[in-house]
Amino acid sequence: MKKKRRIITLLATVVLVAGAGVWLAGRNSGKTKMMIETEPATRVAITNSVTATGTVEPVTEVEVGTQVSGIIDRLYVDYNDVVEAGQLIAEMDKVTLQAELESTEAQLAGSKTEYEYQMKNYTRTKVLFEKQLVSDAEYDEALYLYEKARNAYEQNKAAMVKVKRNLGYATITSPISGVVISRAVEEGQTVAAGFETPTLFTIAKDLTEMQVVADVDEADIGQVKEGQRVQFSVDAYPDDVFEGTVRQVRLEATTESNVVTYEVVIDAPNPDLKLKPGLTATITIYTLERENALAVPTKALRFIPKPELLEEMGLAVRWNPEPPAGQREVWVKRGQELVSCHVVTGATSGDRTEIVEGLSDGEEVVCAMLVPDKASAAGEMRERSPFMPGPPGK
Repeated sequence: MKKKRRIITLLATVVLVAGAGVWLAGRNSGKTKMMIETEPATRVAITNSVTATGTVEPVTEVEVGTQVSGIIDRLYVDYNDVVEAGQLIAEMDKVTLQAELESTEAQLAGSKTEYEYQMKNYTRTKVLFEKQLVSDAEYDEALYLYEKARNAYEQNKAAMVKVKRNLGYATITSPISGVVISRAVEEGQTVAAGFETPTLFTIAKDLTEMQVVADVDEADIGQVKEGQRVQFSVDAYPDDVFEGTVRQVRLEATTESNVVTYEVVIDAPNPDLKLKPGLTATITIYTLERENALAVPTKALRFIPKPELLEEMGLAVRWNPEPPAGQREVWVKRGQELVSCHVVTGATSGDRTEIVEGLSDGEEVVCAMLVPDKASAAGEMRERSPFMPGPPGK
């Protein structure tokens, strides 16, 4: 029995010693593995952008129509034809319009003859009336017939102007120099000019200067300004990237499926004529561009040191007064000391923030504290806030 008790006591002692050794080893290991993450302040390009989709369109596009009804007699241009301003592009059947012109001319001639006759008659009657050789009734009748003939003559002159204008409308010319991108009629087709002028052709002025009309979401429109650089691509040329510039931000909002968007017009030079009207463009508008900006990781501006943990790592902490209004605080590692520095921040792009004042190139800023990840089989280090509670039982 004594021998058995001695063996049990010896085993218990061995277990206690081993447990204490494991605990001390784990504690010392935790101390040695804890570290801080630093990154130098470096010069980088900081950019922010807004993405949208839009449609490629000509800068100037004119729809050519006709104001008279009739049959299309001749077409002189087709799709993709280059036209000059004033060039004849179509003619309508003029038989009816010509007959109407001749009828109006006859009416005008008759009214002119009647007007001249009544004017002479009125002149004679007026002379006799002044000599009291005719009655008031005869004078009033002569005046009435003269005024009536004059009004009829003026009306027929106006009708003649209208008929001649309509006859002129039957000859359709191009209002601008450009390219025919649409033809909506065929020879022999009847067009009716009612409340709406029918469109015969669509002519684009200059396809070397295009524009993209993009729909930008209401959450992003506040960042978009005139003159900003734009890059876009189209499915027709997936390997090409086209450049442009924001020309106009339109104030009218469009709501579709409860989504509010605003139209942004982008100038898109097209010297090689690759861009065609109607192509869908995927657009990136660069709302912020900073070249060669001194920047640090954004998370460095949120780092708050824990002095007791840093002392275990052999690092001292030197606090400065609270930063003034408009400035922020970052921690810089100088040797074995962490020093708080007040900085003025500028633009922010994702995980980088520009430092306008308060730091120099290459200074090591503290981003986070790293503690051992005991759940990892490899024992890798992971970032963790010293103020976060540990897992249950730790």
